Amino acid sequence: MCKNGLSIDAIEKEKRDSIEKGTLRCSNCNEFYSIINYIPRFVPINNYAEGFGLEWTLHAHTQYDSYTGTNISEKRFFEETKWPRKMKGQLILEVGSGGGRFTEQAVSTGATIISIDYSQAVESNYKYNGHKNNLIIAQGDIYNLPVKENFFDKVLCIGVLQHTPDPKKSFMELPKYLKPGGSLVIDIYANKEIRKLFNTKYWIRPITKRMDHNKLYSRCKNYVELMWPLSKLLNKIPHIGKNINWALLIADYRGRYNLSDDLLREWAILDTFDMLSPAYDNPQSLNSVKDWFMEANLDNIEVIYGYNGIEGRGTKKKDLIK
Repeated sequence: MCKNGLSIDAIEKEKRDSIEKGTLRCSNCNEFYSIINYIPRFVPINNYAEGFGLEWTLHAHTQYDSYTGTNISEKRFFEETKWPRKMKGQLILEVGSGGGRFTEQAVSTGATIISIDYSQAVESNYKYNGHKNNLIIAQGDIYNLPVKENFFDKVLCIGVLQHTPDPKKSFMELPKYLKPGGSLVIDIYANKEIRKLFNTKYWIRPITKRMDHNKLYSRCKNYVELMWPLSKLLNKIPHIGKNINWALLIADYRGRYNLSDDLLREWAILDTFDMLSPAYDNPQSLNSVKDWFMEANLDNIEVIYGYNGIEGRGTKKKDLIK
């Protein structure tokens, strides 16, 4: 993709001034890209992230604040980014939107959001957020994003890097899309070697990541529902109960999130599948992530342990355009 501008080549189906089905054409290289269900597609619909497409189809709104009646996603979005709540006039690139739980928060700021995901989770994002006038959703590849470089005020990449084939390479793609002075926020699973030895998911992922995703989801759902009464009892064991549940692959958020029992179970099913299904799961050390920010020549670097393991923030040097 040469990033030299796109034009509408064909409109096959249109509804309320939006193109439901059509084709885009690159004015420079003459490459064609489909618009399917209102979403421009710059990658094959089926790819290594198919499991995430299934996950966010079945749990499209599970983690949306508008569904849970909580501020869980709002709190994480603003505390992790440290961005203001009003950003009208700014351009934000969200790389790896999943089902759109953080897209919902980003659009609330009034900024214009370009939200991209590699999987068919874009369908769920569009279902719940696509009606918002300050949002464009596309299906694209982090290694070849269909947007201009040196163009965005802010770039957000949450819950993504560990699930890409090469997390460092993925990270290094992000700063080039920032304007000078622009803000980058990422997070990634933390690699704590001793702890990883006792993390059950890494023992069985070599098997589960190769399973048919529909079959794996069904087994995860049945397993969590079977174990749910026992997990409630285990959770009551002081200090270690919650850890036992996670070791048993029950994503136990009791005591952490103020959710109903039904929602806690729904989150547990979602995150148990999320642990076992991704093609890639590449946690990193704190020092490695710091090195990435330094190598990218960013300013105002802050890399700390946070919500999703490690979170990092930095800004693009104002006198530097690559």
